[in-house]
Amino acid sequence: MKKRVVITGLGVVSPNATGIRGFSHALANGVSGIRFDPELDRLQFSCRISAKPQLDNDTILKYFTELELRNFNSTGILYGVIAGMQAWSDAGLTLPVAGIPDWDSGTIFGTGTSGIDKFRESIYKIDDFQTRKLGSTAVAQTMNSGVSAYLGGKLGLGNQVTTNSSACTTGTESILMAYDRIALGKAKRILAGSTSDSGPYIWGGFDAMKVCTFRHNDNPEQGSRPMSATASGFVPGSGAGALLLEDLDSALERNATIYAEVLGGNVNSGGQRGGGTMTAPNPDAVKKCITAALADAGIAPADIDAINGHLTATSKDSLEIQNWTEALGREGADFPYINSLKSTVGHCLSAAGSIESVAAVLQIHEGFIFPNVNCNDLHPEIAARISAGKVPLKAIYRDINVVAKASFGFGDVNGCVIFRKYHK
Repeated sequence: MKKRVVITGLGVVSPNATGIRGFSHALANGVSGIRFDPELDRLQFSCRISAKPQLDNDTILKYFTELELRNFNSTGILYGVIAGMQAWSDAGLTLPVAGIPDWDSGTIFGTGTSGIDKFRESIYKIDDFQTRKLGSTAVAQTMNSGVSAYLGGKLGLGNQVTTNSSACTTGTESILMAYDRIALGKAKRILAGSTSDSGPYIWGGFDAMKVCTFRHNDNPEQGSRPMSATASGFVPGSGAGALLLEDLDSALERNATIYAEVLGGNVNSGGQRGGGTMTAPNPDAVKKCITAALADAGIAPADIDAINGHLTATSKDSLEIQNWTEALGREGADFPYINSLKSTVGHCLSAAGSIESVAAVLQIHEGFIFPNVNCNDLHPEIAARISAGKVPLKAIYRDINVVAKASFGFGDVNGCVIFRKYHK
């Protein structure tokens, strides 16, 4: 019999707030973290706005020593470690006894890339015959598993310590991987999450693909417009989200705060067939992912109160809504409330699924549905399928029982996780 899995800790490094209290306030009030980016302007990007966390040195020094920060410039690891350690502390967990690993605890913390700026910095200093001068910290900062390795060391984790990578689906997938390990009794708790680097070397390829908006360089906060008729592409973002998943028995024994329960979910791929490509989803795979997630969670479509969608402010938003309506068999006024965090934090790439999952869980725990900023002009194809009132423009305060969170990533990969208010 599967063990029940709950969420007992949250952490976030987001473009609009760092820390759960500030993030919750930003969610409910539609606070944007999208700003004009002088570096993108200097480099003559088409999109000259971005969404990246604002961290001061005092905050960073709470999690890293001066020695660790010497020659350190991997923003993805920085964000991930801070969010992960926030979630650990928020769960009421302490650092382990020196010399003794915590055999019951691990981390599955995803990323897309790691340390691009570290490589860039080093390559500018050397030529091919001086590659040994990359520096002693280059490996830890540039290996994909650097973020989980740092967390494993700081927290003394003795269970599985690994990093997953599935483009925009990474964070959602990490939660489901952690859920499976705990449900099968292979760990008591897993720190799940994902992170993404900042900067032009991460975002340049997307700008070249012309999937980023360029119409709001003078009005940054209006730039990200999911589900809007005037959406013109996504705003590049970065950050990290973290969730401490725990065996229910362990959580109750510790008298831990329980934010929500993870009921289950599903990951799949469209195989880049049936309309799916490297950059576009196979609609049949998306619908199959959603229906399989509900089946795994043991709930019916009618049980869903709200959806936190992928919804990137591109031409695929209307297709995503179509897929949701067909998968759930619900439309018009019967459709659940739906929102997209990308309206205020942009598209945080490999960190998107985890940051957005933190937002989904906070809605359940605190009883509100956060607003869709910049969606005053709902896209007509979306309006033809669901009632405008289901795309709230202001926060709605009400009891939330079940939230479905989905991510659909490059490579035609999909993930959907089901969160529910904890019931004894």
